[in-house]
Amino acid sequence: MGWADWMVVNQSLEEELELERSVRGIYRCDGVEEIQKLCESLVRQNWHQTKLLKQAVHHIAEMDASLVCGET
Repeated sequence: MGWADWMVVNQSLEEELELERSVRGIYRCDGVEEIQKLCESLVRQNWHQTKLLKQAVHHIAEMDASLVCGET
C-alpha cells in the first residue's frame, strides 16, 4: 500500500446505492423552505466535518513526524 492509498475512497455497491437513494430524495422535496432547511443542515455538517478532518490529518501528521524523528 502506498503512502496515500488510505486517502482513496472505496465505495461498495451498497454504499453507492444508498448515496444515490439519498440524492434522489432531494429531488422529491416539496417546497423551497424544506430545501433551504436541508441545505442549511448540509452546509453546517460539511463545515463541521471539514474542520474535524483537518484536525485529524494534522494530528496524524504530527504523530508520523514524531515516529520518523524517533520521538515518543
